[in-house]
Amino acid sequence: MDPLSALREFTMRGEVERIVRVNGEFRFGEEYTFPCWVETAYRSTKGNRYTLETLVHYVKNHHLKHTEYIQNTFAVGIPSVTLPDRKPLLQYLQGTLASTDSIEYRPEDPPFAPKSQAQAQAQPQPQPQELDLMSMIRSVERPLKDRQALLECKNRDFYTVLVSATKREEERQRIDSHQRKDGLVAKSRLTGFSDGTAAFSDDMGPYDPTPKPKMHLKGSKIGEGVPIILVPSAFQTLITIYNVKEFLEDGVYIPTDVKVKQMKGARPDCVTVQKKLSRDRVVTAYEVRDKPSSLKPEDWDRVVAVFVLGKEWQFKDWPFKDHVEIFNKIIGFYMRFEDDSLESAKNVKQWNVKIVSISKNKRHQDRAAALDVWERLEDFVRSRSHS
Repeated sequence: MDPLSALREFTMRGEVERIVRVNGEFRFGEEYTFPCWVETAYRSTKGNRYTLETLVHYVKNHHLKHTEYIQNTFAVGIPSVTLPDRKPLLQYLQGTLASTDSIEYRPEDPPFAPKSQAQAQAQPQPQPQELDLMSMIRSVERPLKDRQALLECKNRDFYTVLVSATKREEERQRIDSHQRKDGLVAKSRLTGFSDGTAAFSDDMGPYDPTPKPKMHLKGSKIGEGVPIILVPSAFQTLITIYNVKEFLEDGVYIPTDVKVKQMKGARPDCVTVQKKLSRDRVVTAYEVRDKPSSLKPEDWDRVVAVFVLGKEWQFKDWPFKDHVEIFNKIIGFYMRFEDDSLESAKNVKQWNVKIVSISKNKRHQDRAAALDVWERLEDFVRSRSHS
């Protein structure tokens, strides 16, 4: 009878408690006696053979959770059974598995015969093998993260990282250019430009002092000052006064509810945005507002674009007779998620409005959508200024 077979026999009979350690050997009742250090025929997934000492200790403590079991084996100085081996080993010893590929008998393995207690005490006992501390440490190591785990990690995603990075970049830009930009915007309101936009150099240098012809306040051309972009005040639209700056300046869509939390509910009356998504030496500034009722009659000549909600009431009390006049003088944009049905915006399809689609999850595609808005807007401004 070999040690592994003897242990399986006692485990299946429910007589594990009859296996008693005396000095350097295990006594299986009055039937068998084996040295504690002897290797069994059960090979671990790491390639080494488990000793009888390791298997007996495991059988008696298999009810412990793996972490508790590892701590226990470390405390008593006994090598442990690895996690992948625990279930199949227990099934084999309890008899639910008839055999397993992990069992490997060698020709050189000596047969073990039962011997009496007197014979065992008379025979000198070999010294137990030295503990392999590194193997014990590696047996409890578990990888915490890999590339796949990071993608599936709960409460963490790339969107949160993107929002944080965008917030830091916004803060840096605000510190660097806030004062100078405000000064330039204030000057632009007092100066008319031939194309109806406020032009700044890439390094925020001084204005060109050359006088520019002023635009008429009435008619088809753009009025004096910074052009205006209108956005809906309703939260059910994708672009609002809260997130328009990140989308147009940085090419990143951030949901309105996220921005409201970041801004702690502070609602801006007006936001200044610049086109910074290209390498042009000229930067164009626009005012973004969401309260058309606050515009003065002369302000309407500066309105060049509107993000539409798709509802008729958005244009209530506007100084235009119908949608044809509105979208001849003002370019319209309708923002939607690419997998949303256009049935929800059937009014929009009847208007002269540019539909811009973005993905719900692929934030790296936002930049292309923002560039499309800028390209269409600048083409419209040029054509309107020279009409």
